[in-house]
Amino acid sequence: MFINDVEQCDWIRQKFETPGVMKFTSDEKRTLLARLVRSTRFEDFLARKWSSEKRFGLEGCEVMIPALKTIIDKSSEMGIEYVIMGMPHRGRLNVLANVIRKELEQIFCQFDPKLEAADEGSGDVKYHLGMYHERINRATNKNITLSLVANPSHLEAVNPVVQGKTKAEQFYRGDTEGKKVMSILLHGDAAFAGQGVVYETFHLSDLPSYTTNGTIHVVVNNQVCYRRRGHNEMDEPMFTQPLMYKQIQKQVPVLKKYADKLIADGVVTLQDFEEEIAEYDKICEEAYARSKDNKILHIKHWLDSPWPGFFNLDGEPKSMTCPSTGISEDMLTHIGNVASSVPLEGFKIHGGLSRILKGRLEMTKNRVVDWALGEYMAFGSLLKEGIHVRLSGQDVERGTFSHRHHVLHDQDVDKRTCVPMNHLWEQQAPYTVCNSSLSEYGVLGFELGFAMASPNALVCWEAQFGDFHNTAQCIIDQFISSGQAKWVRHNGIVLLLPHGMEGMGPEHSSARPERFLQMNNDDSDAFPQFDGDFEVSQLYDCNWIVVNCSTPASYFHVLRRQILLPFRKPLIIFTPKSLLRLPEAKSSFDEIVSGTSFRRVIAEEGPAAEAPGEVKRVIFCTGKVYYDLIRERKNQDLEKEVAITRLEQISPFPFDLLKEEMEKCPQADLVWCQEEHKNMGYYDYVKPRFRTIVNHTRPIWYVGREPAAAPATGNKNTHLVSLRRFLDTAFNLEAFEGKMF
Repeated sequence: MFINDVEQCDWIRQKFETPGVMKFTSDEKRTLLARLVRSTRFEDFLARKWSSEKRFGLEGCEVMIPALKTIIDKSSEMGIEYVIMGMPHRGRLNVLANVIRKELEQIFCQFDPKLEAADEGSGDVKYHLGMYHERINRATNKNITLSLVANPSHLEAVNPVVQGKTKAEQFYRGDTEGKKVMSILLHGDAAFAGQGVVYETFHLSDLPSYTTNGTIHVVVNNQVCYRRRGHNEMDEPMFTQPLMYKQIQKQVPVLKKYADKLIADGVVTLQDFEEEIAEYDKICEEAYARSKDNKILHIKHWLDSPWPGFFNLDGEPKSMTCPSTGISEDMLTHIGNVASSVPLEGFKIHGGLSRILKGRLEMTKNRVVDWALGEYMAFGSLLKEGIHVRLSGQDVERGTFSHRHHVLHDQDVDKRTCVPMNHLWEQQAPYTVCNSSLSEYGVLGFELGFAMASPNALVCWEAQFGDFHNTAQCIIDQFISSGQAKWVRHNGIVLLLPHGMEGMGPEHSSARPERFLQMNNDDSDAFPQFDGDFEVSQLYDCNWIVVNCSTPASYFHVLRRQILLPFRKPLIIFTPKSLLRLPEAKSSFDEIVSGTSFRRVIAEEGPAAEAPGEVKRVIFCTGKVYYDLIRERKNQDLEKEVAITRLEQISPFPFDLLKEEMEKCPQADLVWCQEEHKNMGYYDYVKPRFRTIVNHTRPIWYVGREPAAAPATGNKNTHLVSLRRFLDTAFNLEAFEGKMF
């Protein structure tokens, strides 16, 4: 490993190359033997009771358990209060039992094929589950909290998640040097060398808003240790490694080797050793008997990141309502004025920035916001309410499209910066905005972990372009989409994904909305009951929320709603590019003041709304294409004949509001228009749901680009020709006459 710090290199040389540094006292040797007994006999017990079950045992590397316990003992001695761990499946049950100290009966009952799952989610296999436990460390008699983070089979994927959670716990404790909270990551040697996310995570280690001040990495070296049973207990390693496994079968277990040595040295007697084994075997047998009383699996007993006080004692939300997300005009004006200023004396900003700040001040005076100012209003108001806001990603401080400028740079003094958002009020939560390394997988995992630590923070990750999120697909699929279902773990992370067809080529156009919508868990064929607060209950039942805002007001409200909801769900926002500066895409203060809320659907408000019975076509759309449609409708003088309705929230699908809109125009054609290709975008998601609303009695026609393999063309002229073609179809009122749906 390359380390450019001579002091650190000397420290490693001293610690690793000092002869006899690993000398133990007799008491330490007896403790090590007792821990080896527990590590080894636990695996032996599982092998006897469930010989045909996969458990990814630790046989061949039993010494890992006493090693981990020694690390934790030493850490506690040095003042550590909280240890957050991540590891693969091999040895996980042993770590849960003998390091975290999960009740043995809770582990043993997992092997019962008749165990019924509680209705908390789909669950996960036992060797993926996490755990959180506060206990007394026996070596130091101090309180210590241990968290083993749940993770999928994707080796090393949990690394950045652990680091993000560790950073958050340090942040909330004011632990700037990592003296109270630390992380331990366990690796297999092949995965450590082969998985790129290991190095994406390492690259975060010295960035100010990402460093955790060091991590202990424990690598299971299978050239020194070995796997007694191959990949898992159902494997037959002799098929492919016959000579190696003949040698492994001859190996004397480390427990016997060490016990024989201690007995020969007079440190323990044979009777002491046998009594230690008998005592632990008895503990296992008694726990096994108790485990048979467990008939129901409660996934919440395996939660790795509890939020004390946020939910009721039964884990349910304290209410099922959401207050208004608007804020007072005085607060809007105050935030706008600060966003237009430089709070530090003698701070020289770039001339181009002066124009931007003057523009913000002018908008504030005129009571309007663009996208950047609307975001500023949302973030700033949450800070006033004590909510920490964290925005992370590549070039987020300035903004990919040079629209945000949340960090000002002095033009005369190197590295002198100012974050006006942190100068809004004397008593406010801190705002963290941080440019990440050039990574998606590692950084998104880190932010997910950060968001796990507390529900009272708005944690946002912004992709440079929405197209690039697919290099973090493992975090999206394995953790964000399914995390609550597998591990009953709520998470309110926000993904900001710039999206829009603007002739910029196939890698700068699409955030792949179709993929997020396909993974949503709502039923396209089930027409819901509109009981109680339908909007909130629908959000509670979904696995994540997908929106494509067409106005800064919608963006403002959905960010604030994310925190004001009585539960947490991941929020996917397809954010604009060209709309950032489109004059028509601004919102009045009237749309975000007290008493206003997020509008899931924005219905037609022009001439077509005055006489809905005369409307010949209703076009439903989402996002940027709305502005193309209203421009074309005006050009063709069809503002009375064609109504245009926007879906700001796509999923969960706003059945209730769309039903109202469709019933207003019973004779009109129903059209879904999108700028994406037909096999992408939203059509495959919205079509069956629209059909469910009308009970399959009316078609929902498609208007947009034809199916394609790539998300967008790289030729500007081809882009404009295809746009012209589908706009012509959208306003050709005879386009679907005589056609079969």
